[in-house]
Amino acid sequence: MNVSKSEMAKETSLKPSRRSLPCLVQSYTYSKSLSQSTSLFQSLESECQAPTSVTSVSASKTEQVNTDDNKKDSMLTCSFADLSNFCLALGRDKDYMDESEHANYDRSRLITSSVFKDKSDSKPKVLSKISMERTGGNGSRLKSKRAYLGDCSYSTTNDMNYIASGGLLFKDGKKRIDYILVYRKSNIQYDKRKIFEKNLRAEGLMLEKEPAVANPDIMFIKIHIPWETLCIYAERLNIRMPFRKKCYYTDRRSKSMGRVKKNFMKVKKWMPNNPMVIDKSALPDLQDTDCYTGPFSRARIHHFIINNKDTFFSNATRSRIVYHVLQRTKYENGVSKVGICKLINNGSYEAAFPPHEGAYKSTQPIKTHGPQNNRHLLYERWARWGMWYKHQPLDLIRRYFGEKIGLYFAWLGWYTGMLIPAAFVGVCVFFYGLFTMNTSQVSQEICAATEVFMCPLCDKNCSLQRLNDSCIYAKVTYLFDNGGTVFFAIFMAIWGMEKAQPLDLDLNSSQVTSSATVFLEFWKRRRSILTYAWDLIEWEEEEETLRPQFEAKYYKMERVNPITGKPEPHQPFSDKITRLLVSVSGIFFMISLVITAVFAVVVYRLVVMEQFASFKWSFIKQHWQFATSAAGVCINFIIIMILNLAYEKIAYFLTNLEYPRTESEWENSFALKMFLFQFVNLNSSIFYIAFFLGRFVGHPGHYNKLFNRWRLEECHPSGCLIDLCLQMGVIMFLKQIWNNFMELGYPLIQNWWSRHKIKRGVHDASIPQWENDWNLQPMNIHGLMDEYLEMVLQFGFTTIFVAAFPLAPLLALLNNIIEIRLDAYKFVTQWRRPLPARATDIGIWYGILEGIGILAVITNAFVIAITSDFIPRLVYEYKYGPCAHESKNTVSCLKGYVNNSLSFFDMNVLRMGKLGYCRYRDYRNPPWSSKPYEFTLQYWHILAARLAFIIVFEHLVFAIKSFIAFLIPDIPKDLNDRIRREKYLVQEMMYEAELEHLQQQRRKSGQPVHYEWP
Repeated sequence: MNVSKSEMAKETSLKPSRRSLPCLVQSYTYSKSLSQSTSLFQSLESECQAPTSVTSVSASKTEQVNTDDNKKDSMLTCSFADLSNFCLALGRDKDYMDESEHANYDRSRLITSSVFKDKSDSKPKVLSKISMERTGGNGSRLKSKRAYLGDCSYSTTNDMNYIASGGLLFKDGKKRIDYILVYRKSNIQYDKRKIFEKNLRAEGLMLEKEPAVANPDIMFIKIHIPWETLCIYAERLNIRMPFRKKCYYTDRRSKSMGRVKKNFMKVKKWMPNNPMVIDKSALPDLQDTDCYTGPFSRARIHHFIINNKDTFFSNATRSRIVYHVLQRTKYENGVSKVGICKLINNGSYEAAFPPHEGAYKSTQPIKTHGPQNNRHLLYERWARWGMWYKHQPLDLIRRYFGEKIGLYFAWLGWYTGMLIPAAFVGVCVFFYGLFTMNTSQVSQEICAATEVFMCPLCDKNCSLQRLNDSCIYAKVTYLFDNGGTVFFAIFMAIWGMEKAQPLDLDLNSSQVTSSATVFLEFWKRRRSILTYAWDLIEWEEEEETLRPQFEAKYYKMERVNPITGKPEPHQPFSDKITRLLVSVSGIFFMISLVITAVFAVVVYRLVVMEQFASFKWSFIKQHWQFATSAAGVCINFIIIMILNLAYEKIAYFLTNLEYPRTESEWENSFALKMFLFQFVNLNSSIFYIAFFLGRFVGHPGHYNKLFNRWRLEECHPSGCLIDLCLQMGVIMFLKQIWNNFMELGYPLIQNWWSRHKIKRGVHDASIPQWENDWNLQPMNIHGLMDEYLEMVLQFGFTTIFVAAFPLAPLLALLNNIIEIRLDAYKFVTQWRRPLPARATDIGIWYGILEGIGILAVITNAFVIAITSDFIPRLVYEYKYGPCAHESKNTVSCLKGYVNNSLSFFDMNVLRMGKLGYCRYRDYRNPPWSSKPYEFTLQYWHILAARLAFIIVFEHLVFAIKSFIAFLIPDIPKDLNDRIRREKYLVQEMMYEAELEHLQQQRRKSGQPVHYEWP
């Protein structure tokens, strides 16, 4: 017995469970029930039966609470089974016909043609017109209903217009291009391509071929994935899609803060807008994905909000699904003859990439005419240099490039934002030294020591030097080695402590959104917010396929994979250990090569030191130590850049020698080797200057010599810190300039050359978008490895020796501001569109950053204790100075420190024809003592104080970091409660939706219906 719709409308509505009632009451302003989200598709069917109002199905308790609204709206139930069949029928394309390789057509149609809608696409337009006539005074309710549906859509309704205007359609002007394959007609791998393309069609993909305009040997294969195939693979891959508007609840704590927050918002309205925040009106695509999501299922398609089948799955999702099919399609008989990557490696195809959405520039201004496509929007609001001070539109970056690249830019922006307080404190320490430089007791004594002669710093061409000649060096040293140095070192060791702020899910802001903690703890909390907002909480990376090299090497040895349950090639443990030992031996060999290069630079400094001391130019002769250090730094930088080129090839060879099983294992192994090589190469000379320069030179009359020939180099009379600052500043500055030039200059030159090779008779307007993408440079073969490596090395530079160079965070901040826009410009304009991959974290780089953080604490403790004069000044001030025995003293406690830190030596021993004593930096007995030139008691006091400071500093910093990490959870409590709450609500809503669907089926079949939830 069938029941009519008019009879169903009179039946009592379903009562929701008490557990979901609070959420449903609060979400009433958006939607009265889940079925309202599907009423848009069925209101046309009820056009004749309910001509006076917008029809909907109520499954909410709010029907009883708001009785006035119930009387105004008539209730009409909808068939979810009909909706399921309707949605699946949207994507059935029956008129597809494959094209030959030599097919030609009018390309102007790609640019000027509009999107042809099928019959089902016209329903929403008719609905909007009819609904506006019926609602009358209830237009606001209809508007909220549309907002409810639109906010949950992952793609805007303009996506198809963007695709049409960019020419990214098949020849019929309807099917969108989701992926591009490129091959050469002259390639002999025709059979493999033919089988591969045949299997792709069998998997449900649609292919269309077209020759290139500029090069007739190039052939493009355009790939479109239809709706039915999308649904099949979305279900297989458990892709989460929106099905219900989110509803939030307020707990007792937020209620108590509601009044304060309300007053704060009133005050904020009177304040000027933050110029760094992007105006949301300028980003029409950045609508909050404020919906509950669940794994897509064709059997439960009625659960999901489908406004348009062309935009239901985002471009990134469609590209990922196509790539999934390409990676698992066979091209020959055999277990390992699978995947587009192998076909590219053997030369069957030249490239495979998703196309950009169109040109990134427009002749019409974006403010008046809007963006042409998402690429144009990214360029105008992100990649353009004029937007350097704006926050990044992370949500749009994630939608266009995928979560993996989005996380990289989120981490880079987060790191840059965290550099602001570090740079501010570093600049304050520097200016504190600048303003107090003339009042420093140590600098005053050095500048006034006109009668104090220092012993010669070299054997042949050096003469006695007055101590006041190093007055300038003493003042420059004080800029970096003053009372604020220790504070700054502790601040950087516990870097990242800031005031707590409430939880905020605005992804376009780089402000701190969590409680106080260290830098890495901050990032873990920020990452948890991103993974929640991007719906990655329950995402798990699928089982990776084996690398072709691994399969080819170990195809004879198989075992059953415990995850998939299928036999696969296996690497024996003995073979793995042997290859790992060889790889580790290669790593140690390369590290020893770096140490050898540093040793060569040291020998160069020893040899050239004598030459600069007798140089003809008076300036060089007078400042020969500075000239020696500057020449050594420049040569060391050249060696660093040369060795970096060799290290990449050696790391590539050693990683392939290990035969990693999967691509992720290969990337992690290669990244670790590159980091070790470049970290040692970059910092080995700095470690030498910080901890070895001037430590083992001996004393006048008994100097230690290298190979009994060259006297070891001493520090400047003002200390070794000036050499360390010079080394760090020059290397950091030059390396950043070189990296930025290579990142932007190299792709620009290559792309210019590619465009230059195109025939002059071909106009740019006649070249389709996929061919323009082909002429761009592919993304780096190592993915984001080079980007992360550059920033991690900079992070090490910023933290490890920051006590010796407080301006390092400022240089890093300025570089990162440029780096963000440079990388953005490169991704948007100079590179082909990379595959939008998913990820939940930054991978192995987080562990490397943790290791750098631990090393930074230890290194800064040693720099303060050994390299700087902080400990000797402290010991003198409280043990040997004028304040040691008097509690109240009007003189400086460091008065006489310079004279106390210099030892005496009899110049008669030097045979220079001069009488008297010269001075040198050390704590030794004078020549007239009973034990001449032996270490004094003060030397041992200073040594003990240095060791004690290192131990106390390290334990104090590690204790504070551990305590903060213990107090602050990785996931904010508000976010954790919200995640648990949403899991609960999703289960309830799925359950209630299934019961409602079941009742619809029972009404159709004439069976009795239960009106209460069980």
